[in-house]
Amino acid sequence: MASNHKSSAPRPISRGGIGLTGRPPSGIRPPSGNVRVATAMPPTTARPGSRGGPLGTGGVLSSQIKVADRPVTQQGLSGMKTGMKGPQRQILDKSYYLGLLRSKISELTTEINKLQKEIEMYNQENSVYLSYEKRAETLAVEIKDFQGQLADYNMLVDKLNTNTEMEEVMSDYNMLKAQNDRETQSMDVIFTERQAKEKQIRSVEEEVEQEKQAADGIIKNMSPEKQVKYIEMKTTNEKLLQELDTLQQQLDSLNMKKESLETEIAHSQVKQEAVLLYEKLYELESHRDQMIAEDKSMGSPMEERERLLKQVKEDNQEIASMERQLTDIKEKINQFSEEIRQLDMDLEEHQAWATLLLGLAAHTLNPLTEDRSRSVPVNLSTTPLRII
Repeated sequence: MASNHKSSAPRPISRGGIGLTGRPPSGIRPPSGNVRVATAMPPTTARPGSRGGPLGTGGVLSSQIKVADRPVTQQGLSGMKTGMKGPQRQILDKSYYLGLLRSKISELTTEINKLQKEIEMYNQENSVYLSYEKRAETLAVEIKDFQGQLADYNMLVDKLNTNTEMEEVMSDYNMLKAQNDRETQSMDVIFTERQAKEKQIRSVEEEVEQEKQAADGIIKNMSPEKQVKYIEMKTTNEKLLQELDTLQQQLDSLNMKKESLETEIAHSQVKQEAVLLYEKLYELESHRDQMIAEDKSMGSPMEERERLLKQVKEDNQEIASMERQLTDIKEKINQFSEEIRQLDMDLEEHQAWATLLLGLAAHTLNPLTEDRSRSVPVNLSTTPLRII
């Protein structure tokens, strides 16, 4: 029936009417429970009862309905034309967006103020923490001193509880005093050595600075071309040093990687076999590349035949020239051998003549010695020596 039927979805009013979608406007109270709003009726009319009777008035939209106002057509009940209009659709204009923007700005301002307060609190806590930290450092030093004193007092209490003699305490004191004196002397020696080293370092730094100044003076006295060349070489040296550092780092990393890989290989039999196979593969690949290069360098059989024939001819010519040189060398050797033999014969002949001359000289000098024994002076310069 029409009075008990509930519409599942509201329908808009045709020809300028508004549809009752969602919540009603805030200035209008909803109708009472016994009044139902028509889906296609103006707001001043209500749906009739089951037999055309009016419903009870209980809302703003309830009014007296006549059957003639709702004629029946072939398409069903048609809506009644009304002259008044209900509340129009709400338009979101500039003021709405400004209000929304102001609300967001206020929220951001509140959040910023909150964060600012937190930052101030954190800064205060940080300053307090730094002061506490400094105080903790001073207290730690005091605690360390008090701990040393407490250890001394505990040692004295132990000595008193164990009834230790005063002589033993004094001997311990003297021993510790001597140890402290030795350590003090060693510290003094170390301090003096440190001062000497620092002085030496300062002198070396001064010398280095003087050398730098001298080098700068030499550079300033250079010609412009040499200065430009020096600057270029200096930049090149810096670049090379940087490259050297990078390469050294790469080398160190590669050495570390190599050591780790060698360690892994040493602990794995499979990896050792793989390394052997890779080495064999590398040798075979190198041999293959060598054979391919030889094959590429080799020409056709006719070219190889001509090349070999040319090489044989060159070798034969070289052999013939070497044989000629060998023949010349043999002739020279024979000639030198003949000269050596002739020289040996001349030497033997000269040796025979020398032996004969020595014999004659000895025979000639014997009478002279006999006359000297008789005290007869003999003038050797006037005595002629005849050699046959």
